Amino acid sequence: MNDVERIKKEKGGLEVWNDLQRIAAEGYAGIDADDMFRLRWLGLYEQKPKDGFFMLRIKVPGGQLNYDQLIAVAEVTRDYARNIADITTRQNFQFHWMAPQDFPAIFAKFSAVGISTLGACGDIPRNVTGCPVAGLDPNETFDAQPYAQAVHEYFLGNPEFADLPRKYKISITGCCEHCSQPEINDIAATAVIKNGEKGFHIRVGGGLSTRPFLAQKLNFFIPADKLVDAFRAVTEVYRDSGYRENRKKARIKFLVADWGAAKYEEEVLKRLSWVPEPALTEAEWPEPTNNFRDHVGVHPQSQPGLFWVGANVLTGRMNSEQLFEVARLAKEYGTGDTRTTNQQNLLIVNVKEADVPTVVAGLEAIGFPVVASPIRRAAVACTGSEFCNLALTETKNLMWQIVRHLDKTVSLDEPLRINLNGCPNGCGQHHIGDIGLQGCVVKLPEGGSVDGYDISLGGRLGRDAKFVRPIWRKVPATDVPVALENLLNGYLNERDEDEDFGSFVDRASDDELGALMRTAFVEAA
Repeated sequence: MNDVERIKKEKGGLEVWNDLQRIAAEGYAGIDADDMFRLRWLGLYEQKPKDGFFMLRIKVPGGQLNYDQLIAVAEVTRDYARNIADITTRQNFQFHWMAPQDFPAIFAKFSAVGISTLGACGDIPRNVTGCPVAGLDPNETFDAQPYAQAVHEYFLGNPEFADLPRKYKISITGCCEHCSQPEINDIAATAVIKNGEKGFHIRVGGGLSTRPFLAQKLNFFIPADKLVDAFRAVTEVYRDSGYRENRKKARIKFLVADWGAAKYEEEVLKRLSWVPEPALTEAEWPEPTNNFRDHVGVHPQSQPGLFWVGANVLTGRMNSEQLFEVARLAKEYGTGDTRTTNQQNLLIVNVKEADVPTVVAGLEAIGFPVVASPIRRAAVACTGSEFCNLALTETKNLMWQIVRHLDKTVSLDEPLRINLNGCPNGCGQHHIGDIGLQGCVVKLPEGGSVDGYDISLGGRLGRDAKFVRPIWRKVPATDVPVALENLLNGYLNERDEDEDFGSFVDRASDDELGALMRTAFVEAA
């Protein structure tokens, strides 16, 4: 038994809730190493440089927040988090500078508005992601948010599933574009209609980190009212058969890869009292071909006369003044409801057509453009070395530099996904970006080292899903904006008619792509 499994067996992660008042009274110095690990089950991670402060995540199922909940997020940001809040790639909010003496007050504030942190981190089901315009999108298969909420409630604080081999990421969507990225989740359900009945297809075993895997489809059509039970069975198989000896292989993706989908299906069926029908065929249920999946901009809802307004929040970072203003706009011109996206963006929903210009102007006034550039609108960056103990490099400031530089030097006419990650672990999802940047350390010839990035290209999801391939490794961070400028302008000059960036990368060799990026550096030398 490794040390992590020992800690969990001696006292479950959820049980540290009972120690919260004691931890608050004794402070940081009174937290022993085992409880430091267990605090993850409450959404808490020790932040860098491990000197008394914590990162906190909350759960936001499907990215949906009402007015009171967003106000609570803003107040915690202002009162406890040194005015920093980040939207994550899991549609939740992340805070920093959380002090142990403030834990009870922070949790009480969130609890009062129906927000939980239980299972936001730890070896447990994490936040359930979904389409941010569930119930609003005229093109959705059907509104899957009620089913996502039911799965969230089933797993929330459930001791039967509080000790999984490792973290467990869930996605449930009715979006035809699969914007919640089911291909890279541990378990994902996508809505389908078979013979007039609402239901879901399930896939398992997706995940990124140092060894990325695409999820494999199970040959099941799950009636909508059976989804929670199907998720229970799939999760029990992982809980009971997942690899616990080696933390590096403890994710469900390794179990699914070793077993194959057929064996996993057999094990799931043993735990069901009913038999699922076969899934629809690929012809009946095609994978989306669009690699760009966001909901930024102004769009008509399925409710007549109402619109959602999606704004870009570059790197997901917000301050309390911005949060309060978003809440005000949402309440004054909508129903008070907002949605977060896995592209770290934000939507105000249920806006009357006459009020759309006011909401757009209000969001742009606080730095969140509704009409964002093709480069800015889907740029994603992880937390980075500012706060994360695993990160090798700074990320969010660099992403701002990249976007500003490219917006000035490149006239791109198609959306582009740039995913920036400060280490190999994949929180910034660099494996699936059109351009994926992975942080590394670059040693200098004269001695010392600087932040650097491996530049990889060609990632995508959907019908032709694939991960990036590395092109130029160990590029100093300061050189990355110019390298990408060279690449994108080279693409614009050399592309075939109607060829998009992904297709261009597919047909170009690694040497050709590397040469495009290095052009200015070679000329300068």
